[in-house]
Amino acid sequence: MDTSKPKISRNHPLYGFFEDKVSRTVERHIQSFGLSTTCGYLTDVLVSFIHTDSIFSICKSSGERVISVAEMIAEGEMLASADSFERERDVHKHIGDFILFWEGVYPEFLRRIRMVHGQDIICNYPKQAQQSYLLVSTFEPQTAGYTPEVYRILSEGFEDFTFCLRIISDDLGLGRRFA
Repeated sequence: MDTSKPKISRNHPLYGFFEDKVSRTVERHIQSFGLSTTCGYLTDVLVSFIHTDSIFSICKSSGERVISVAEMIAEGEMLASADSFERERDVHKHIGDFILFWEGVYPEFLRRIRMVHGQDIICNYPKQAQQSYLLVSTFEPQTAGYTPEVYRILSEGFEDFTFCLRIISDDLGLGRRFA
């Protein structure tokens, strides 16, 4: 479930391609300093989600893959299904990444999930992603070397980052590939 460790090496040309796209797009559209670590995180999400097993990596205790965000939330709550704070952190990190990826690359997919899996009918996806990233920012230690600050920045700037991913998606024609 750890999307911060892409299966594609950081030395791979594909990683470098996405890293360049993300850095240039964020630099052009977000007027803030010190976003290089956040750009690295966005690149990690894009590269790791090339593999669909990373996109749908949350499973119930029965082993069944979880698709709806509402089910993911239940899997990540200590009062519901999470058996440790680490599980809670990892699931909420995944929720943020899942929504960030789909809102940026192909937002229509989330609409389809909402229609097919009625559990998400009242889910405000961007707000949930922001809440999940904010929750992750409160946990120590952080995974894969990302500090709480990165998750706080992702929470606060969620809409800006999805906008940047949408620009990249449109530029590469990624959304059309899912249609």
